[in-house]
Amino acid sequence: MFKKTDRKKARIKRHLRIRNKVSGTTERPRLAIYRSEKNIYAQIIDDIAGTTLVAASSVDKEFSGKSGSNKEAAKIVGELIGKRAVEEGITEVVFDRGGYIYHGRIKELAESAREAGLKF
Repeated sequence: MFKKTDRKKARIKRHLRIRNKVSGTTERPRLAIYRSEKNIYAQIIDDIAGTTLVAASSVDKEFSGKSGSNKEAAKIVGELIGKRAVEEGITEVVFDRGGYIYHGRIKELAESAREAGLKF
């Protein structure tokens, strides 16, 4: 009998495996990415204090793209998160891809955040 794998459960399992190794500190917080079907979200998190330091997404008021579900939107969100992080004095982060493959929207967001001044 054919058994179809649940893609969401597989992503969550990958994310938990990544989170066992990746943790954000005060000196080097974690850049966490979440990709939904229509939008993309990025947060810089201090896991020790349990707080979100900086956040940006395709539903923000400053977001200037038409759609939140394409590479151009991911690039804009990456620029937003990079600028906001540098304004807060954050230059180095640990990248948490959220269990997603480093390809497409995730890659665009990461590269534009690097161009905006983040190091990871």
